Amino acid sequence: MTGGPTKRRVAVTGLGVASCVGIGVDAFFDGVCGPAPDRERRVVDFDPSRWFEPKEARRTDRFAQLSFASAAMALDDAGDVGVDPERCGVVFGTGVGGLSTLQEQITVLVERGERRVSPFLVPMIMGNAGAATISMRFGWRGPCETIVTACAAGTQSIGNAYRLIAYGRCDAAITGGAEAAMEPVGDRPAIGAVAFGNMTALSSSRMSRPFDVRRDGFVLAEGGAALVLEELEHARARGAHIYAELLGAASTADAYHITAPAPEGAGARSCMELALDDAGLTPGDVAHINAHGTSTPAGDLAEAHAIEKVFGHAGPPVTSIKGVTGHALAGAGAIEAVAVALTIERGAIPPTAGLEQLDPDVRLDVVTGGPRSFSPGPVLSNSFGFGGHNGCLVMSPVYDARD
Repeated sequence: MTGGPTKRRVAVTGLGVASCVGIGVDAFFDGVCGPAPDRERRVVDFDPSRWFEPKEARRTDRFAQLSFASAAMALDDAGDVGVDPERCGVVFGTGVGGLSTLQEQITVLVERGERRVSPFLVPMIMGNAGAATISMRFGWRGPCETIVTACAAGTQSIGNAYRLIAYGRCDAAITGGAEAAMEPVGDRPAIGAVAFGNMTALSSSRMSRPFDVRRDGFVLAEGGAALVLEELEHARARGAHIYAELLGAASTADAYHITAPAPEGAGARSCMELALDDAGLTPGDVAHINAHGTSTPAGDLAEAHAIEKVFGHAGPPVTSIKGVTGHALAGAGAIEAVAVALTIERGAIPPTAGLEQLDPDVRLDVVTGGPRSFSPGPVLSNSFGFGGHNGCLVMSPVYDARD
């Protein structure tokens, strides 16, 4: 029997981010290395007029605006990729799409009647509106896909885009995720925030404390992030700035419960192991883990147990940037992938803000207090979502040769 197709190497050549702690990579990385903001985790300085005409902005939900803005920043960072548009793909994630627009227009229907409902409602609420906007504005005509796997969607989108390049369908891709489930409608709070609160998923203290013994739920956030991926040799040939190399990715399902993680993180464990196998690495090769770490009692403990089972008691340093960023749902994995690429390039691991009293059942080396210097090596990034969706990425510095 012959082996499977040879994998091509995949480079990260562009980054874009619109987060609650900064827009653009420099402001963002400074933000995740600092203290948690004492406010709602909104992208407060986001101005859609940088990317949309007034009429376009009114007809584009905020999640799609964040999707396109982060993609535009990433492509501007990467420069002209010089690839046939037929071989350029877009894979972008969201969890709830245009939920704020839906809430707004249902209010219009109830209060003002059916004739006042916007004819643009459907294209504004579609989950694929972010990816479609990116594809249409840039003229990228390869696969254009949307991943809707809750909090794993950003990570799984990047994994799927990586495979498009690794196995030869595309030579470049824009990928990431975005979410905007916090937009109030008039004097009414966002229905997404209300729903998460009523299911007791949110922190009653309004503090994100990943892996802390006092953690009591996540802090809802909005935001978007994007990466430009290219076939490595093409990126080198055009003189692109290369942040990192994507070595592997994996996706699994818990098949257990719609909101609760599998006991002891069984699905997360298998996903991490598969991602390492895809990257051709062993647990001992990993220099750092970017944890999902949402600050929920069950989720953090399940992930900690899964990490310990894969990496042992003396595993690599672990961090969760959600202590600063909060949890941007489908945007979270993409925001964290940008953080991982910058961690590798800058040789500094952001701390886990909010963690003061490590849960005694969490036997991990969790980075706290301030950024920790490290010798850049392979980094594992985890995302786990409602529905039992698990996604993992492995990113690394670019080495001259790989076995």
